[in-house]
Amino acid sequence: MPEATPTLTVAGLKSLENATGRAFTALLVVKKLAVKTASNGNPFLSADLGDRTGSFGCTIFSDNPGFDALKTAGEGAVVRVEGKVDHYQGRLSPKLARVTVVPESELGAAGMIENLVEVAPEDAAALWAEFNGFIAGLSHPELRATVQAVFDEIGETFRWAPAAVAMHHAYRHGLLEHTVHMARAARALLPLYREVDADLALAGVLLHDTGKALEYEGTLATKRSRRGILQGHVVLGYQLARKAGIKARLDAGRLERLEHIILSHQGEPEWGAAVYAGTPEAVFVSMVDNLDAKMGMVQRALRQAGAGDEFSERLPGLSTQLLMRPVQ
Repeated sequence: MPEATPTLTVAGLKSLENATGRAFTALLVVKKLAVKTASNGNPFLSADLGDRTGSFGCTIFSDNPGFDALKTAGEGAVVRVEGKVDHYQGRLSPKLARVTVVPESELGAAGMIENLVEVAPEDAAALWAEFNGFIAGLSHPELRATVQAVFDEIGETFRWAPAAVAMHHAYRHGLLEHTVHMARAARALLPLYREVDADLALAGVLLHDTGKALEYEGTLATKRSRRGILQGHVVLGYQLARKAGIKARLDAGRLERLEHIILSHQGEPEWGAAVYAGTPEAVFVSMVDNLDAKMGMVQRALRQAGAGDEFSERLPGLSTQLLMRPVQ
């Protein structure tokens, strides 16, 4: 009797050494899917597939038996794939032989969703309690009321949302984790910079990415919503803060500065900022955001590292590979 093909996670696939050509099966989420055209005019699919342990990219040409199934399934679908281990430019890029869409009726099986959806490593309930503590700690009454009003509106969505589609904290509760990490860092750093209004800066930290709760949608795979495409999270967050600030009767000067933090926190116009940071608080929040975004990439890469990995794959947000082994 032939040996059964093993069912592997993405982490399991990436941990295989000298395994090119080895057959496998895997249960995966279609995270990204794009139809492209080759130089010979034939269509092919560029896909990112993953589970809670990681993801990989692969190319599926039109003569592949899995092409039609994957194209029909679309982003967010759960698929069972059969294929062989392969690599491209040093990265896992399996050759898929068969793709079967898993019907929704089967997704309720014990542990299935939990095995497919990557979540923040910290406890979400504890993060949310800590987050609300930061709101309660704001000393300016109208500023505190402004922040509270935003989360009264979007809090449940914010708790579950990722912080990005792919770059950093791109998993369930990632937006909450990223914001709490920033608030922790801000609280530690603010005593060093007396020129920064601490209450305003911390309020800016808590609100800077709130537009992402509206920018992204999807249960198993994250994609940008209609509003996210047409307006983007910077503008959406500005709108949330302005509405809440007016409702809370926040004075015009503080509201202007709070709005400016949100509009400028991305740092550079090519990264999505509406303007460059032009107040002490906005510069501070932008730098803390950049710090935690990059360290979030580092932390995730280290969590997903295989036992024998010396370097990660190239991380676009860092423009390099990451040395995975600790200091000896």
